[in-house]
Amino acid sequence: LLLLGSKPDPCLPPASMYDDVACANASGFSANHHGLPEPVFTAMTAHLTSGIASGRQSLEAIRGLRTGTVYLIPRHEKSGKLLKRIKRIPVALKTTPAFFKAGLRRAGFGWDSFVSRDLGHYFNLIDDLCRGDSAIRAKISTKKPSTGLMALVIGMSLGTYGRFILSGFSFELTHAYADNPEIRERGTSRSVHTDTDLLLLQRLSGVHGTIYTTEPTVNAQAGIPLLPDI
Repeated sequence: LLLLGSKPDPCLPPASMYDDVACANASGFSANHHGLPEPVFTAMTAHLTSGIASGRQSLEAIRGLRTGTVYLIPRHEKSGKLLKRIKRIPVALKTTPAFFKAGLRRAGFGWDSFVSRDLGHYFNLIDDLCRGDSAIRAKISTKKPSTGLMALVIGMSLGTYGRFILSGFSFELTHAYADNPEIRERGTSRSVHTDTDLLLLQRLSGVHGTIYTTEPTVNAQAGIPLLPDI
């Protein structure tokens, strides 16, 4: 399974080295741009329809495209004082499965099936794949993995594939289709998911030995073997 992220200039493996493609958020743009097959599934964060600028940008990037299955990754609900929870209600409504489907349809994005599960389901998948690692449990309880890593977890949980190739991945907020406005807003290009992603990647790779990458930055930072090495 080739897992394609949305980072600029992905280093793509030869087509003979993978059977299927899976995407995360708007990386279907890159798949289409580079002439790759239609993704068998796409993991998408509910934040795409929350109203944030980067979400609107991503929806526009995948206009007219389609995927086999959409896996909706819900928001991580934050606790806090009552007033803060009340202020988050509009965002919560905009990220429901029904609202999300409507947003995809408005963008002209198509799919064959739609899967919506709570975060607990995905955390259980991670726990199973990581053999109940306590450090992983602690880390994802404070900051969930990126949608790209969620796509990897979904792919590994299917039991269909014996090798996973990460292309178009980095640990930054850059996108292939436009400048991500979150970089200006946050004053950094570093993803807030980086620490969780690195720990999870290292654990998944160590346990299963089936993950490879074409991206030198993923090899350097996470220790994932480069695909040419095999």
